[in-house]
Amino acid sequence: MEVRLCGNNNSSSSAGSAGQNQNRAALQSCNGRRTAANKKNRKGKRGRRRRRSKKNRSNVKSPPPYLPPEAEEGNIEYKLKLVNPTQYRFEHLATQLKWRLQEGRGEAVYQIGVEDNGLLVGLSEADMKASLKTLKRMAEKVGADITLLREREVDFDLDRNCRKIAEVLVRKVPDDQQFLDLRVAVLGNVDAGKSTLLGVLTQGELDNGRGRARLNLFRHLHEIQTGRTSSISFEILGFNSKGEVVNYSDSRTAEEICESSSKMITFIDLAGHHKYLKTTIFGLTSYCPDFAMLVVSANTGIVGTTREHVGLAMALKVPIFMVVSKVDLCGRATVERTVRQLERLLKQPGCNKVPMLISGPDDAVSAAQQFTQTSSVTPIFMLSSVSGDSLDLLKVFLNILPPLSNSKEQEELMQQMTEFQVDEIYSVPDVGTVVGGTLYSGVCREGDRLVVGPTEEGRFMRLKVASIQRNRSACRVLRAGQAATLALGNFDRSLLRKGMVMVSPKMNPTICRQFEAAIVLLFHAKTFRTGSQVTVHVGNVRQTATVECLHGKEELRTGERAVVRFCFIKHPEYLRLGAKLLFREGVTKGIGHVSRLLPSSQNHHHHHTEPHNPHTEPHHHHTETQNLPPY
Repeated sequence: MEVRLCGNNNSSSSAGSAGQNQNRAALQSCNGRRTAANKKNRKGKRGRRRRRSKKNRSNVKSPPPYLPPEAEEGNIEYKLKLVNPTQYRFEHLATQLKWRLQEGRGEAVYQIGVEDNGLLVGLSEADMKASLKTLKRMAEKVGADITLLREREVDFDLDRNCRKIAEVLVRKVPDDQQFLDLRVAVLGNVDAGKSTLLGVLTQGELDNGRGRARLNLFRHLHEIQTGRTSSISFEILGFNSKGEVVNYSDSRTAEEICESSSKMITFIDLAGHHKYLKTTIFGLTSYCPDFAMLVVSANTGIVGTTREHVGLAMALKVPIFMVVSKVDLCGRATVERTVRQLERLLKQPGCNKVPMLISGPDDAVSAAQQFTQTSSVTPIFMLSSVSGDSLDLLKVFLNILPPLSNSKEQEELMQQMTEFQVDEIYSVPDVGTVVGGTLYSGVCREGDRLVVGPTEEGRFMRLKVASIQRNRSACRVLRAGQAATLALGNFDRSLLRKGMVMVSPKMNPTICRQFEAAIVLLFHAKTFRTGSQVTVHVGNVRQTATVECLHGKEELRTGERAVVRFCFIKHPEYLRLGAKLLFREGVTKGIGHVSRLLPSSQNHHHHHTEPHNPHTEPHHHHTETQNLPPY
């Protein structure tokens, strides 16, 4: 009976459970429909919410709640607010602004609404207006102009009103032609659009798609015929103190551009073709660019000399930013593929860079500031020289780009003896011999007496600087780090060559035929051993040298390091200890630095004491300058 009961119970319970299961299934299906509907609603709500937040996010990019704490040195100043300061406080603020401008060599960035520790507090509309008004008064007092770079909203609590922080660029109107000068080397493969992009930036007119914009940049007939740059040309782009572009569209001459600009970007247009690689290396080593701009064509991607140019910039420690040109020629997928290629290249172990795609003015401002603070950030622009897409972003970036060296470093270099590197030599009608190059250290003025050399015998000759021009406009004083052309009057051009230096007569220049360098061999098809001949580039010096000996090794293979003794095969050169060195021969490439100079005592003696015989060298009879005894 128990068994039956159990059985009944079981059956009833099983029946009950079946009923319950059915009910549960029904409920579940019902609930399922409800939950599905709920999910749909929730999804819709979530989608709407996400869309709404996306909209909000696209309108206002919420900045990080902190900036790095304010540095005592440098040209960036944080100010919480500048509302109605007393006269004493105003004077103090103006002095502080003067100091920041001096630190940034004519440029300063003010972050308003930020505490000294970097906390983004933000200001109300009225306070922000008053603060900007005070900053404008401060700038006027020191003779500068202000440009609002960007305003960002900061809201931590929902009930708090909208608060903003502002980023303002203060730029000093130049006194006595002292504009801020940055040099940008333009790299990239042949046909990437380098000269066209420069033509568009500097002439202010878009290209017609067939290379009209680049015609003004070419220096030789064969360049116009082939469309290929083979020499180094210089183009200038100015920005006035309000941050507006100054180029040939509204100025007829370079002199006018210089007069109305407070910041000048000098583009060094280098050759992309492999045939002219030695010219490109010379441009990178001797013209000391502050930055390098690598132009890559969107439709071809990374081809030809692109990787080699990136490697050169890395080896010479020149910060690099990238431009993907010709985006009007191809679809979005092709552009994205090229950008992905660049990102892969930058993330490789040799580069270790962080790519940063620039899609709006906000990105361009951030990129310009981060680019000089950390060496790992590499901005990537996507633009077209024909349609003008995103050209403005590149201009914003170049306008804000701060100089690499601060005023203190420049002051230290100016205290040293005068040393001018000769990179170019010209003969100008009615002017005479003109040399172009960079003043490495010291100060050079019109009328200065210097010595130039070394000659093939290792001597230095006296000369006088007749006049100086910077960016094609007259200049009285040349300071360390600036590029210029110096007129030398009737000095005989045939006695000069690229790679010489003009130094103060008080200096005792070390010239040597043999020197040692700590090198790393980047690539070599065979082994690198004693007796190998390579072309050595050290600053503006370019000459073939023989490997005299490898210390502690018989031979070198790719990737190995060693201290090597080189000997120049033609004539002695002036070198500096610690100078960066780059050598090549065919596919052989290596980098390093000069670790020891070995001046031959014979040469040294010869270059100081031997009396000058005017009959031993040609062309001496007509120039008073060279008839002086050698230094």
